[in-house]
Amino acid sequence: MAAKIVPISVLVEEAKKVFRDEFEDEADIIVFAPGRVNLMGEHTDYNEGFVMPMALPLATVIVGKKIDGNEVFIHTTSNFSEQKTKFEIPGKNALIRAIPRDGPKWAMYVKGVIANYIGEIPPAFKAVIHSSVPIGGGLSSSASLEVATYLLLDELTGSKGTMVTDKALACQKAEHDYAGMPCGIMDQFISFMGRKDHALLIDCRQLTSTLIPFKDENIVVLITNSNVKHELTQSEYPIRRKQCYEAAMILKKVSLRDANLEDIEYLRSINTDNNILSRARHIVTENKRTTDGAQMLKQMNYKKFGELMTESHYSLKNDYSVSCSELDTLVELALEVEGVLGSKMTGGGFGGCTVTLVYAHVAEKVIENITKKYKGNPTFYICKPSQGASIL
Repeated sequence: MAAKIVPISVLVEEAKKVFRDEFEDEADIIVFAPGRVNLMGEHTDYNEGFVMPMALPLATVIVGKKIDGNEVFIHTTSNFSEQKTKFEIPGKNALIRAIPRDGPKWAMYVKGVIANYIGEIPPAFKAVIHSSVPIGGGLSSSASLEVATYLLLDELTGSKGTMVTDKALACQKAEHDYAGMPCGIMDQFISFMGRKDHALLIDCRQLTSTLIPFKDENIVVLITNSNVKHELTQSEYPIRRKQCYEAAMILKKVSLRDANLEDIEYLRSINTDNNILSRARHIVTENKRTTDGAQMLKQMNYKKFGELMTESHYSLKNDYSVSCSELDTLVELALEVEGVLGSKMTGGGFGGCTVTLVYAHVAEKVIENITKKYKGNPTFYICKPSQGASIL
């Protein structure tokens, strides 16, 4: 059975109650930012390519209030477990926003956003963070926390003029600097800019985006969280980036965004290291799948879009080598069920989630088939494209 998705309004009320209990006060700022699932375009973002995610109804809510002094007090619930932390923030006249990189891991994302916030240094505040985005599932819990934090700081400072693209870049830099993850821009972009009933085609070079209509009562997106996360993700991610950059250098390209299938044949002809060749082949073919997929969604050709999703999975498995046995099994079990249009791993890989395009009346059959045959304890979410970050 699919997990029940907690409505944003319920998350807000739960967070407000925790705030009252913890701080004996009422929060006067409420923001939320969603997680995301990527429909197409895996590992293309840091290659200046194309990605096509959608925002999820799973979200991070922050309720907070400005306070006097120079300390931040945060209470977390839900996914982050019951934790409390406090830390000092730089004064308004500080030349450098130096915030110690210590404390719980989730706090690094908050600190990183404060340090990279555009505009005046935010004031001290107290807040409760409450999230329904699974941690480590490839649904971008980190970006949803970063983006929600940025909106909280906007309200604390009264800032209104910063471009959304610049906010997303600031959140990305926060993850680079404070969490040590050299992520692309997709996660922060979709969390800010997602829209209900739309996917978002993002050009990661130009930092532009196009809303792609994705509304059909007969079609749903089934997310299956394997609840497995192999430790390879952190170490292998930088290796993939390096291999892609090496391929681009050999081809004398700014990035693999500029490469095509003829370039792949050239790499093959000069006996390029097989890992570099296969990484480049994935990026080139994945970019084309993503732009083709956007056209298929516009035409409501879900059958072809599903085929492209499945092709993407096998490219990620065989050429990019970021899948794992659990994800491969989940894809295969989904594809066994008639009415499934396509299925693939989503996110960084080595565990996390798969995303399946399926007729709505078949979704529970897919869940039943996986539950019966999969040796694990997966979690299922039936979703539609949802709204991006907002100040409530």
